[in-house]
Amino acid sequence: MIYLDNAATTFPKPEAVHQAMEHFARNDAGNPGRSGHHWATAASGEVEGARQEVARLIGAPDPSRVALCLNATDALSMAFHGILRPGDHVVTSRMEHNSVVRPLNALARAGLIDLDRADNDMTGCIDPDSLRRLMRPSTRLVAMTWASNAFGTIQPIDQIAEVVKTQGALLLLDASQAVGSIDVDVAGRVPIDLLAFPGHKGLMGPMGTGALYIRAGLDLAPWREGGTGGDSTLPVQPLAMPHRMEGGTPNAHGLAGLRAGCRWVMERGVGAIREHERLLAARLLAGLSSIDGVSIHGPAGANGRTGAISFTLKDLDPHDAAGALDATFGIAVRAGLHCAPEAHASLGTLPAGTVRASLGPFNTTNDVDHLIDALAGMLASTAKMSAC
Repeated sequence: MIYLDNAATTFPKPEAVHQAMEHFARNDAGNPGRSGHHWATAASGEVEGARQEVARLIGAPDPSRVALCLNATDALSMAFHGILRPGDHVVTSRMEHNSVVRPLNALARAGLIDLDRADNDMTGCIDPDSLRRLMRPSTRLVAMTWASNAFGTIQPIDQIAEVVKTQGALLLLDASQAVGSIDVDVAGRVPIDLLAFPGHKGLMGPMGTGALYIRAGLDLAPWREGGTGGDSTLPVQPLAMPHRMEGGTPNAHGLAGLRAGCRWVMERGVGAIREHERLLAARLLAGLSSIDGVSIHGPAGANGRTGAISFTLKDLDPHDAAGALDATFGIAVRAGLHCAPEAHASLGTLPAGTVRASLGPFNTTNDVDHLIDALAGMLASTAKMSAC
C-alpha cells in the first residue's frame, strides 16, 4: 500500500514511537500523579516529558502553559469554552475544519456570541484586509487555521496576527496541519495567544493525543473538570496550570508515543521535513498538471502550501476515483469534503469535494510517480469508455 493520507493521520509512525508506547505499557503503566509508587512516578515522568518536548518544539518558554489533550478538536473546544463569554464577537474564516466551524456555530446559534467569517481568494488564502474590516470593539477572539486541511493553503499568519494584535483581540490558531512541518514559535515576533494541535499528524504520535498552548497571563475556565492527582481537598478545579485544564486520567500510553514522536521530528529537523514535503509536492503538482482532465485546487506552487494536494478528475466522482486507486493500484488517498464544507464552497468544489493526496515524511518520489501513472491510466480508460 502507498499511503498518501497523511493529513488525516501520519503513517507509518517512527519505530521509536512504537517502542516508547510498548515500553510504557510493559514497564511504567501506573496512573500518573495518582500514587506514590515507582510505576506511578515513572508514568508522571513520561507525561511531563511529553509536555516538555511539545513545549520545546513550539517554542513555549514555560511547559506548564501546554495543556495535554485528546486531539485538536478537544483542544479547540477547550479554548472556545474557556475564553468566550456572552456578547463576545468572534471572527473566523471559510477555510476552517469542522472542529472550528461546529463549536462556533453552536455558540452563535445559542445566542452567546456574534460570529463573522473573513473572505479568501480562489487558492484558499485568507485576506488580512477582509479580517481587518470585520473587527469590532467587541471582538474577543480570532480563530483560524494555519494551513488548510482540504487544500493545503498556508495562511499569511504574520499579517493576520498583526491585524489581530492591532485590534486588541486574542488569536487562536488551529495548527493541525502546521506543527511538525512548519516552523512554529509561539513566543516569536508576533506572539500567539492560543495554539491547538493534535499529536497524531505532524508530530508523528498516536491518535488520542494533542495539546493546547495558552500564553502566560491568559486564564481559561476549565473545559474538563475532575481529578488531577493533586490537592484532593479542593472542591473545584485547581487554578494553576496545567492541572487547571487537565481533569481526569490522561492517555499516558499515547503521550509516551507523542514524546518519542516529538523527539523524532526535532532530530530530523522541521526544516528538513518541510523541504522534503515541498519537493514531493512540487513533483506531484507538475505531474498532475501534465495530465489532461485533472484540475488542481488550491495554490498552484509548492511554496505556499503543505503536502496536502486536492484535485478533481474529469468525468470521475472523487469517491469513485479514490476507491479505484485503493482497489486497483494500492494507493490510499481521501475523497470528499475533508470535514471542511465551507472551504469547498468557497473554492467551488461542492457538493462532491475533491480527491486529496497528502504527503508525509516517509513518502518517496516513487510514491508520487505511482500516483501520477495511476491517474493517467484511469483517465485514459475513462476516455476510451466514453468514446465507445
